[in-house]
Amino acid sequence: MPTLPEITIRAASWSHDRAAIEHVRRRVFIDEQGVPEHEEWDTLDPQCAHVLAIAAKRDVVGTARLDDTGKIGRVAVMPEWRGRGIGARMVEILMERAQQKGLGRVHLNAQVAAIDFYRRLGFEPVGEVFDDAGIAHRRMERAL
Repeated sequence: MPTLPEITIRAASWSHDRAAIEHVRRRVFIDEQGVPEHEEWDTLDPQCAHVLAIAAKRDVVGTARLDDTGKIGRVAVMPEWRGRGIGARMVEILMERAQQKGLGRVHLNAQVAAIDFYRRLGFEPVGEVFDDAGIAHRRMERAL
């Protein structure tokens, strides 16, 4: 898998890597952003393709997922690891996976504060801002 300095990003699965995925998402979404726990966990995780970002000392520092419709979601990087390109690389890997599955487009629901991040990756906003788990979001799409 591609690497960044100090970071390895690898394919993951809910069945084998659930604890690591949950650790990152709990810290970022539930603890930091205040997403209610019952809204963070859904029935899609077992069917999704996941990635994990792992630091040189084997600490899991990021995760993201792709569902069968081409929706990228749950992109999370631990606060102390942000700004190093980890989130962008995870999204790029999931876009490559979507393309390998024959999908022509991907989409996501971006937190409004992250719209510029996704624009740099080629995503364009679609529709109006909406609330998801108490956080303003906007749908974004990108052709592959």
